[in-house]
Amino acid sequence: MEKKTTKLCLYLPTELIIQILLRLTVKSLIRFKSVCKTWFTLISDPNFANSHFQFPATHTRKILSLSSTTPPQIQSIDFEENLVSNFSAPLNLFKFNISNFPLQIKGSCRGFLFLCNSWKFYLWNPSTGFYKQIPLSNSCYSRYLYGFGYDGSRDDYVVVLMGYNTNVVYHTSRFEFFSLRDNKWKQIKGSHLSYKNALPNANRDIGGTILNSAIHWLAFRCDFMVDGIVAFDLMERKLLEMCLPDEIDIVPNDCGLWVSGEFLSLWAMRRHHIVDIWVMKEYKVSSSWIKTHVFPINATPYFSPIYSTKNGDIVGIDDGIGLMKYNGKGQLLGQCSFCDDPSESQVVIYTESVLSLPGDIEQV
Repeated sequence: MEKKTTKLCLYLPTELIIQILLRLTVKSLIRFKSVCKTWFTLISDPNFANSHFQFPATHTRKILSLSSTTPPQIQSIDFEENLVSNFSAPLNLFKFNISNFPLQIKGSCRGFLFLCNSWKFYLWNPSTGFYKQIPLSNSCYSRYLYGFGYDGSRDDYVVVLMGYNTNVVYHTSRFEFFSLRDNKWKQIKGSHLSYKNALPNANRDIGGTILNSAIHWLAFRCDFMVDGIVAFDLMERKLLEMCLPDEIDIVPNDCGLWVSGEFLSLWAMRRHHIVDIWVMKEYKVSSSWIKTHVFPINATPYFSPIYSTKNGDIVGIDDGIGLMKYNGKGQLLGQCSFCDDPSESQVVIYTESVLSLPGDIEQV
């Protein structure tokens, strides 16, 4: 007599499935979208993507290196885990096949890169492969300061431009921003001030540093003949000014803004390859600048800090062709190379996400 077999159907409530998926990495979520239609729908839902982004442990902050090849290629480096010795592990490689011209990275926010050339602007999520082209501004200047950030009060992504001309002694800058929610460019009210890039030897238009829902640039105010920091508040949609540390009267050639932990920071390299690092302990309070690091960089003639790890180590760009990691005392902990020519590559800090934008197009 044959025994009857009973198939046991396992059932998990949708709410429990969502809670499990929320705790997976971005790489796993991208792969699991092909498991079934239900999971594809769940993972593709904008509300799920926003909730997933609120779990910091599920997505990794990485350094992306963009080549100027056609089509552009982007290498991904997980410096928290891998940059502990001479880097030899294979790099993740993303390809952006839409543009026929070299691109530059002008910003990174919530998993999206702001890419541009003279003819087109793109917002692109390398993890998902989706991108959105945004219209160019009508302004026409010889140089720009760029910015890209997120306004959480409006659930809005914002691209910011400050245009100025370099062939005049005194000029008026033009600040404007593009709101994805409004789908149009607007000029910032009261922005008829005379700003330009404070870095005297900058050979390209630079992107701003984002912190506390504001984008920051080192800027020279021509009417007052003074260097400082100008910031655009993404929620208030207005400009702010901050002073540099008292020790810095004039911005040196090798100098820049970055985010150290939760603080706005400034680095400057002086003679004999010594790097000084200041941290603004109380945001927007100029008197709160303190010098936190003074250490020699003996292994390279140039070092530009871009990120501080969870244990306080400092990762920076080595002469534009590689990355180096130092501890707080200036001891070299690790290094890796990502290109042979500093003019052929750019780097940016990138946080993985499965977020999407209205009107996204899947990369082909």
